[in-house]
Amino acid sequence: FPPAVFPLSCAVQSYSWGKVGLESEVAKLLASSDPLVQIQPDQPYAELWMGAHPRGDAIIRDNRIPQKTLGQWIADNPACLGAKVKDTFQGCLPFLFKVLSVNTALSIQAHPNKELAAKLHAQFPEHYPDANHKPEMAIALTPFEGLCGFRPVEEIVSFLQAVPELRALIGEVAAEQLERSGSDDPRGVSAALRVCFTRLMKSEKKFFVDQLNMLVKRISQEVAEGKDTSGSNGDLLLRLHSQYPGDIGCFTIYFLNLVRLEPGEAMFLGANEPHAYLHGDCVECMACSDNTVRAGLTPKFIDVLTLCEMLNYTPAPSSSKIFPAAQSQLDPSVYLYDPPVPDFAIMRIEIPPSIKLYLVYAVDSASILLVIQGTAMGTSTAAASEMTLRRGSVLFISANESMSLHLSSPDGMLLFRACCLL
Repeated sequence: FPPAVFPLSCAVQSYSWGKVGLESEVAKLLASSDPLVQIQPDQPYAELWMGAHPRGDAIIRDNRIPQKTLGQWIADNPACLGAKVKDTFQGCLPFLFKVLSVNTALSIQAHPNKELAAKLHAQFPEHYPDANHKPEMAIALTPFEGLCGFRPVEEIVSFLQAVPELRALIGEVAAEQLERSGSDDPRGVSAALRVCFTRLMKSEKKFFVDQLNMLVKRISQEVAEGKDTSGSNGDLLLRLHSQYPGDIGCFTIYFLNLVRLEPGEAMFLGANEPHAYLHGDCVECMACSDNTVRAGLTPKFIDVLTLCEMLNYTPAPSSSKIFPAAQSQLDPSVYLYDPPVPDFAIMRIEIPPSIKLYLVYAVDSASILLVIQGTAMGTSTAAASEMTLRRGSVLFISANESMSLHLSSPDGMLLFRACCLL
């Protein structure tokens, strides 16, 4: 039998929004997993891709395995996925696991559902490269901030009243329609919200740049005078404007929730949920797709019409965006984040210092294991030899294989494991 548990060397993406040098969690994980890696102090280390995506296929670190990459190995050994996963997802690993280190905001975006993805891919394959949906889940490693979902209507209305520049872009008729929409009529609220947000996103460039400049000038003056600008969300506005001057995305802070996650807290982004990560480090898991519809805070291709058409215009408080983890009944060290999609689930494994021998139990799915803290020797009947696990180590574990960890660190371990629980 070929080894079915083996270490991986993973692809790094140096997108411009990433944290730079050793400020980046991605760079720190790389540096500790491989002492030979030279971290460039002025280069962004934005994403670590742990999976078999063609633009970042992980390299197998086991010279007894003839295949060079994880994608090749899975293609030659599809049974490693587990029977159900293999059949459901046509012999492909259904998820991509990542670490993100965010310094400046990512674009305002949403991901299409399967039906819309198929349509967009057929019409515009150059912008929408596949026909799959792309639900995502982010779990904070450091304090993490993002915009996610529409705010409760009363918050948006209070901004419409406190920020005349915003009201000017949306127009009096649409603003009043939202102000009058009652909570007893959710469809009316969603319709009014859709009109307001679409009017904002489709406003004339010259007009919105003038309004944005007026707003930034006014808030900067208020800050200089020591005034409280929280009624206009002043701090975040100035921060985003400094990152993306003259970008319509700066105004979306008045419509979307600001969600703050503490380490271990998660948010799940289903289809059509507007979002933008702003700052911090997280692990992220997503279905295998590159379909992103963007509309601001980005120099990339933007598709405002599609975005405004597809969004889920259901207002909800930011607290509702935090996705809970369930502690496992079988193993109290495991916390499971199991989103309402079949493509992936994530386990956070916190091994206390008192445990020196820990069993990573078998699941009926291929999985990828990432070490965030701690050191151990890993042994498995399915591995060619024992493996050293340290911060930044990434392992592929075939379906129905288990692994023993012999811990050598005094502070226990923190691991994340992505898999597919059908």
